[in-house]
Amino acid sequence: MNATADQTIMSGAHQAPSPRGDGAAGASVIQIAGVTKVYTMGNNKVFALHGIDLTVKSGEMIAIMGSSGSGKSTLMNILGCLDAPTDGSYHLDGIRVDGMSRNQLADLRNHKLGFVFQGFNLLARTSALDNVELPLLYDREGRWKDGRTMRRMAEAALERVGLGERMDHHPSELSGGQQQRVAIARALVTEPTLLLADEPTGNLDSHTTVEVMALFQELNDAGITMLIVTHEPEVAQYTRRIVELRDGRVIRDHPVEGRRNAAADIKKMLETTPTEQEDAA
Repeated sequence: MNATADQTIMSGAHQAPSPRGDGAAGASVIQIAGVTKVYTMGNNKVFALHGIDLTVKSGEMIAIMGSSGSGKSTLMNILGCLDAPTDGSYHLDGIRVDGMSRNQLADLRNHKLGFVFQGFNLLARTSALDNVELPLLYDREGRWKDGRTMRRMAEAALERVGLGERMDHHPSELSGGQQQRVAIARALVTEPTLLLADEPTGNLDSHTTVEVMALFQELNDAGITMLIVTHEPEVAQYTRRIVELRDGRVIRDHPVEGRRNAAADIKKMLETTPTEQEDAA
């Protein structure tokens, strides 16, 4: 299986995958079956996940929700190829993931996945442009050998998130929302099949949270598949589907009813007068 996985990854080494993945629209980007994760602590076994089944289609925007200890972070780590399941199968964009070596997982992450974290994880003494370019430099398959091409791709990613005029700024010169936009551009620069966001609005105020969700909705409308881990019901209402976990099991999987439009919410915020804001306070 490992050799086959290597061949599958390398077959796309000369061209970046499309935002929707390698399959047709509506094809499965993620398919996991019976995924279990067990941690052994001395003589005790702790089950973090119990036989999870989940299918994510191309173009979906899904919120993974659950309280602390529900298993959502463990699930995200497995989906992000950062950890391996104890049992069960995982296919990412048609590639069998479980059983891969560390090097194979690293190549798959760089080729198929983009990550956005709560803490931004930007290099403090590095410009926004250089931060965004980093994933291209780490590519071991050599898809982007030309420095000029990598620089243009990083510039295009920053322009896509509305930071075309902030490319030379360091993180300390950017607001929290702008730093998260840089992180999103970094996640997008390799044109991944899937964007994974772990509490992406956790460090942001309410207004900036809506701005980030507006960007996520815009990217999803353009065809990018997204999984967003969040504990905030307000954030989940901007997605299309919610998967709720409890004690390592999926307890509910349902479409979002009354989905909110973040761009419309921003417009309403801007129309709110100071007097109305004071009254609301």
